[in-house]
Parts: sequence; structure tokens; C-alpha cells
Amino acid sequence: MNNSNSNHNRLAITCLLFSASMWGLIWYPIRLLEDAGLSAVWSSLVMYFAAGLLVIPVLWREYHLITKHFSDLLILAIAAGITNVTFLVALTEGEVMRVMLLFYLSPLWTVLLGRWWLKEKLSFAAIIMLLIAMSGSMVMLWNKEMGWPWPHSLADWLALTAGFAFSINNVQARKLGSVSMKVKTSIIWWGVVLTSLIVLWGQHSPIPDVSLSAWLGAWALGWLGIVAMTVAVLYGVASMPVYRSSVIMLFELIVAAIAAWALTNEAMSIQEWLGGGLILIAAYGVARAENNTETLRVKNL
Repeated sequence: MNNSNSNHNRLAITCLLFSASMWGLIWYPIRLLEDAGLSAVWSSLVMYFAAGLLVIPVLWREYHLITKHFSDLLILAIAAGITNVTFLVALTEGEVMRVMLLFYLSPLWTVLLGRWWLKEKLSFAAIIMLLIAMSGSMVMLWNKEMGWPWPHSLADWLALTAGFAFSINNVQARKLGSVSMKVKTSIIWWGVVLTSLIVLWGQHSPIPDVSLSAWLGAWALGWLGIVAMTVAVLYGVASMPVYRSSVIMLFELIVAAIAAWALTNEAMSIQEWLGGGLILIAAYGVARAENNTETLRVKNL
């Protein structure tokens, strides 16, 4: 029995490390596709449409459940769509690590939204972590010429927007606790498709005149990337406490940092590393605080 549990834990950790690595590297094929003429928004549309086709049977079977929770699921779909589209565009427009670290302010927004939206209690530890996260963001965004910690570029704004939308996604998913993860994942994928279509319509973007290999590459990234990452992370998260899975998923940043150093000429300043370090400490602290809160809640049941 112990041997079985040990193998199960190792598989769960492997799945999370695989998913984190894929998210840490996804910016690179997206940039290659953009160089081939397929923008990040078009790539998002193709990738998530490819993934979305696989879950149509799930949506069909759960039709009545979806209509019952339609408004909440619509919010989830929109939040997820904004998260993914803005994040991928930010990764093509800005420096990889800067975008990643600003996105990782999402635990800060999740805690605040959970307090406001779901009336969750804000612990003292969570408040401390919020202050650390805010300090980190101010350090990262401080510009001596502007004299104010404000986003410097479109990529900064998109990364912050993605992180905030991701926090709405997390809070809404928590609110929909009675809905299966399969349904929520299906809704999220189609939410990205819908958001991509709206953005492309707003941009009056024509269908790109690119090679067949570019279209097939985006399609393969959807099936072999998005689907594989999602299945892996869902298995890993379901197999261990949230605190442990959240910490393991921070491996994404290590992979992104190494890949950005090896594949591009991007380099972060000492100021950005310091601010990013504070954000990472806060992300770790929030995950631990939420785990302690959940443990106390379960004990009191």
C-alpha cells in the first residue's frame, strides 16, 4: 500500500512539474508562430479551438448543469479568456520573466477578491503576504524617470490584466465548487475561443496568409500542449494539498528564466529581480496561508 501511495505521489509531482515546464516554455513556440505570421491571438484561437473540440461531448452531456449555472460559468469563461489571451500577447510583446512575475501577482488579487466576493476571512498571514506582494510590484514597476511605480509598457499592462483576470477565474471556479472540473475546464477552453474571436473582430484582423505548417503547429500546440498541460495539472492538483501543488507550480518561473536566458537576449535588472523575488515570496506565503486556513476549516467541520 505504501509503495502504491509513493508511486502515486511521484506521478502527481511529475505531472505538475511537466505542466509547470510547459507553461514556462509556451512563450517560445508562440513567438515562433508570430514570426511565421500567426499572431498570439490567432494562435490562441487555433490552439483552444483544437482543444475545445475534444470536450464537446462533455458539454453535451452536462447541458442541464450548464444552463443551471449559466451566468456563473459565463463569468468564468470570460475571465479565463481574458487571462489566456492577454497573457500570451504579453509574452510576445514584453520580456518573458517580467511578464511572468507581474502575472504572479494573481494570488494577491485572488485573496482580495475572495474576501470581497466570497466573504472569506482575511488572515493576518495573508495580510502580511499582500503587503510583501505590493512592495514587490512597486519595486518592479518603479521608474526613476517617472518617479512612480506604474506599468511601463503594453506588456506590463497586459501581464497585470492577465493576473487579475486569473484571480477572477480562480475565485469563480471556487464559487462553482459543485460543478465538476471537466465542465469548468471545457468552459474555460471555449471561453478563450470566444475571447479570441471578439478581439480579432475588434481588430478587424483578416485571416493570416501563412503556411499550412504554421496552422498545423498551432493546432498541435493545442492538442499536445494545452490538453496535455491541463490533464497533467488537474491530476496533480487533485492528488495533493493545494499548498504543495501551488509551490511546485512555481517551477514554471525557473523554467521560464532558464529558457529566456538560453533562447533570447533578455536580461532582468537587479531591481526587477528584487521585486520579482518579493512577489514570489508572497505567492508562496499566500499558498501556505490558504492551506492552513483550509486545514482549520476541515478540522472544524
